[in-house]
Amino acid sequence: MNNFQDTSLPDISDAGLPMAYPSGQKKLPGSGIVLAADVGGTKTEFALFQVKGGKLIPIKNQRYATTDHQSFVEAIRHFHDDKSSVIDCACLGVAGTVDGDKVRGVNFAWEIDAQKLESDLNIKTVLLINDLQANAYGLCALEDSDFEIIAEGEKSAGNAVVISPGTGLGEAGMYWDGLYYTPYATEGGHCNFAPFDELDAELWKFLKNKFDHVSWERVVSGQGIQNIYEFLLHYREYTEPEWLTENLKKDNSAKTISSAAIEEKEPLCIETMQLFLKYLAIESSQLALKAKATGGIYIGGGITPKILSLIDKKEFYRNFINVGRMEHLLKAIPIKVVLNDKTALMGAAYYAAMGIIR
Repeated sequence: MNNFQDTSLPDISDAGLPMAYPSGQKKLPGSGIVLAADVGGTKTEFALFQVKGGKLIPIKNQRYATTDHQSFVEAIRHFHDDKSSVIDCACLGVAGTVDGDKVRGVNFAWEIDAQKLESDLNIKTVLLINDLQANAYGLCALEDSDFEIIAEGEKSAGNAVVISPGTGLGEAGMYWDGLYYTPYATEGGHCNFAPFDELDAELWKFLKNKFDHVSWERVVSGQGIQNIYEFLLHYREYTEPEWLTENLKKDNSAKTISSAAIEEKEPLCIETMQLFLKYLAIESSQLALKAKATGGIYIGGGITPKILSLIDKKEFYRNFINVGRMEHLLKAIPIKVVLNDKTALMGAAYYAAMGIIR
């Protein structure tokens, strides 16, 4: 079990970034029970909260491998099958495109129907949002210790963005209205990857032959790390050491490659991760420009916090601001890595609490 049982989540007004909610509420309701879920291609995490005294009090929390269950209903029932505890509202942050009351995952097979869940699980209200939207809402609960600073930038009001390499690549924006941030989902991770030098062009050709459509997700994600490594293995005509071949057969390839780079055990793995971080910096700058994110860029996801020792902050920053005439704008933007792996779950919990209808 992976939990935060001893930590209550603060009232919205006492927390970090101020968020605007569709309900129009600015404070948590007086009482209620809410279910939050962070549903990704690799893992799914649930948490049950009681709303009490202006705070969200954790009741229980559990994380599963997404492939452990045949359906989302089965997963929830495994987590919570107490019919005496009526859930007032559930919010599911899902790694997929939300279409009304339904969502189908991009990197997993579940289809989730909010209305069907309300009926099947006796939940009063089920809300669906994109997982990166949930990540953005979760920033309202974070403290300074939950971030690693890549670049200080300037403290300036304005839009902000979130980019999260994980199983796939998630991206979201946060519109600043002068008082509050309003998070919104995007599918920017599926936009076309563009080469910046000759090596990038060779990588693009390699991936074009493999996938036909080459998106940023193909290089800035867990699968992206595998793709970059496979390309370099081919391009460098490199002989993979036996120990690495065996490890790649046993464990998650991205984890094996990044671990070998961190431990400085294999030069090709180090080069792989350098390219991964280069592309993360470049796509972060693209996203920041498109949203004019003077309020900051937040790098989330499950990968980046685990590879902090590989990040050369000066090199990352150099790649981030390398945009010609707009360099002055990007120099002003703060860049932060989100270290708290429960950010999306906390965001979903707040969204659910704000959705309680009395």
